[in-house]
Amino acid sequence: MWCNRIILRQLHRLNLSNLNGTLTTSTQRAMSTLPRVYVTRQIPPEGLRILRESGQVQFELWDSDDVPVPREELLKKVKGVDGLLCVLTEKIDTELLETAGPNLKVLSTMSVGFDHLSLEELKTRGIRVGYTPDVLTDSVAELTVALLLTTSRRLIEATHEAKTGGWGTWRTLWLCGHELANSTVGILGLGRIGVAIAERLAPFKVKKFIYTDVVPRPELASLINAEYVSFEELAEQSDFLSVCCALTPETKEICNKNLFSKMKNTAIFINTSRGGVVNQEDLYEALSTGQIAGAGLDVTVPEPLPTTHPLFTLKNCVILPHIASASYSTRNAMSSLAANNLLRGLRGEPMIKELKL
Repeated sequence: MWCNRIILRQLHRLNLSNLNGTLTTSTQRAMSTLPRVYVTRQIPPEGLRILRESGQVQFELWDSDDVPVPREELLKKVKGVDGLLCVLTEKIDTELLETAGPNLKVLSTMSVGFDHLSLEELKTRGIRVGYTPDVLTDSVAELTVALLLTTSRRLIEATHEAKTGGWGTWRTLWLCGHELANSTVGILGLGRIGVAIAERLAPFKVKKFIYTDVVPRPELASLINAEYVSFEELAEQSDFLSVCCALTPETKEICNKNLFSKMKNTAIFINTSRGGVVNQEDLYEALSTGQIAGAGLDVTVPEPLPTTHPLFTLKNCVILPHIASASYSTRNAMSSLAANNLLRGLRGEPMIKELKL
């Protein structure tokens, strides 16, 4: 939290310092001549404050945090805009970009993932794209550890038993789970979040960290003393397997029956990356047959996952509603970064965090 507060102050100072030379001129211009921006959600207050106080744009927003902007409304509002600030629930595709028209030059997404964006279309049209990595590393890592412990120590089951009268006499093997001590933790996709997860798990006396990725990442791996292994070895050796990779055509449903069939029947599978990296039918089969011991998911396909989905029937599957970055400080830091990316892009300056298309 302290780290994110520092980031927020730095972003605010950066924005004000860049505007000092132009603010007087901007405020003198008629509002109708300022770049038009549409914000697709009621983003956290820090980001909105930066946009309001910049004097650089006129913006309109979908004033709700509970309900995503309807597609028809979104298509109507993006016509002729110069900039767009969106979240991951909005699909930015050919239809939307054509509707927006040639004025759209900057898109800023309040997310670290970008699988909701048609990157090739954005590149073809010369639209710059900002995103919000790094500021959510700590909160995602914390939530991943919490989900791992909740799943492996069967806390949801235990809470249910305590509430519904299942708590009887003490029993030797009732609600036993799996410990981190002396375990091997595998990471699929080693980046900052994977490192942060391992750093938090190390004090639990984990015996070994292993990882696999497109290529070895020795600099990051050295921070947690992790060993690079093949995809098969990751499946076979991991007592706990945490998925941290981005969703790409190469990683779509990479966690399928091929992976689960090689895992230990005592293994715990955790996914806080993107739901699309998992074949959920194969995961259900692995969990329901005891092929693996348990799974904790913060992301699914679709989102929200229908309450009738078979995974909800399993005691050994913990499902959260995509809350890994849901801390006040992180979400405010994300909205600040998204707002600053947008403003810098509209000024023709380098964004703080820009996707290289």
